[in-house]
Amino acid sequence: QVRLVESGGGLVQAGGSLRLSCAASGRTFICNTMGWLRQAPGKELEFVAAISWSGSSISYADSVEGRFTISRDNAKNTVYLQMSSLKPEDTAFYYCAPQTSGGSSGVTNAGSYAYWGQGTHVTVSS
Repeated sequence: QVRLVESGGGLVQAGGSLRLSCAASGRTFICNTMGWLRQAPGKELEFVAAISWSGSSISYADSVEGRFTISRDNAKNTVYLQMSSLKPEDTAFYYCAPQTSGGSSGVTNAGSYAYWGQGTHVTVSS
């Protein structure tokens, strides 16, 4: 059984930082590209960042480029998202998930990801 557990969210002031973690258990996704997605109230699921299994290929949404850093530790089956210079518009539920479709062209498409966990909520106050 697949289980992904996101953690590290919370309330932070604009300009602050948070580090999200995503621990995988059960079926592992060591060979998959792993992504972080987010969903704000009333909005669609949005791609945030992705990292290939080796870490050699990384992609970011334009809205977080230069502020967020994705990384992974395959030995721990864990993916991280370091978020800095946070803005109120970063407020959302954040989910991690393996890319299960779409290939290289689908990395930045939220629809290419599945099996996400319960998410962790990030609130950025102005």
